[in-house]
Amino acid sequence: QVQLVESGGGLVQAGGSLRLSCAASGRTFRMYAMGWFRQAPGKEREFVAAMRWSGGNTYYADSVKGRFTISRDNAKNTVYLQMNSLKPEDTAVYYCAVDKDYCSGYGCSADRREYDYWGQGTQVTVSS
Repeated sequence: QVQLVESGGGLVQAGGSLRLSCAASGRTFRMYAMGWFRQAPGKEREFVAAMRWSGGNTYYADSVKGRFTISRDNAKNTVYLQMNSLKPEDTAVYYCAVDKDYCSGYGCSADRREYDYWGQGTQVTVSS
C-alpha cells in the first residue's frame, strides 16, 4: 500500500500561484508514476499532469500546459504541482495518485483507471 497526503491548496485570486505537494509513504518502491487530477463540482475527475517517478517524460492536459509544472523530490517521496497564472476555471479539488505499473505515453498516463492509490484531495479556489 502507498499512502498519499496532499497539501498546499487554498484561495487565490486569478493570476496568482499555488504549489501543491503530495507526500507518499508506505511501499513507495512500488511507485512507477505519479499524477495529478482534479474534480470540479458536478464534473468528472480529469487529468492534469503526470510523470514517471524515475524521471523522464512529463504529461500535461492542454488546459494547463504552460501554466502548471509537475516535479518531484525523490529523497522526500514528494511530488509537486506548481500552478501559475491561475484561472477561475482551475477551481477544483486536486488529487494526487500513484500508478504502480508500467504505463507509457500520454493516453495511459492521463487515464485515471491506471492509478492504484489516491490521496484525499486538496481544495483550490480561484476567485475572479
